[in-house]
Amino acid sequence: MKIESRLTALDETRMSEAQRTVLQAILSGPRGNLDGPFLAWIHSPELADHAQRLGAFCRYGTGLELRLTELAILFTASWWQSQAEWQIHEPIARQAGLGDAVIDALRQGREPAFERDDERLIYRLGHSLYGTRRVDDALYAEAVAAFGEPAVVELVGVLGYYALVAMTLNVFQVRRGTDTPLPFAEP
Repeated sequence: MKIESRLTALDETRMSEAQRTVLQAILSGPRGNLDGPFLAWIHSPELADHAQRLGAFCRYGTGLELRLTELAILFTASWWQSQAEWQIHEPIARQAGLGDAVIDALRQGREPAFERDDERLIYRLGHSLYGTRRVDDALYAEAVAAFGEPAVVELVGVLGYYALVAMTLNVFQVRRGTDTPLPFAEP
């Protein structure tokens, strides 16, 4: 898939050894491609190395069900109006079992009419954290009771990591599949 950005295009003949090393780590890891924010981060190989390891954990290693992780990612993509983050994760979320109505409501910036309590709780926690920069005691206790303390810590990590991804994609105008309509109107 064609990917564009406002960054200087990578030229393998001009890459530093550190860039080559992190590129190999990314390509040989669970992602298998230099998609999304990695197009930007590879310009700073030290950041790329740390971020790709954190991202691999947030995407593939948490105690949350993939459907819930993808919900948190799509919520973040919608909050930040991150075109490429949405384009990358929307099909993954569908495949993981997130319903069409939930996905469509998130893309439109509306609170979905959730059928599942665990999804509603992920949404509420993300909305509280992004909206007020806090999570009150009652919501925190509800999340810990539902998911366990380690998974709540990991959920906050997922929300934080994908906010970094969204900011990176937005600043560097990373676009994936430029022949398809963007999910969000550009400001």
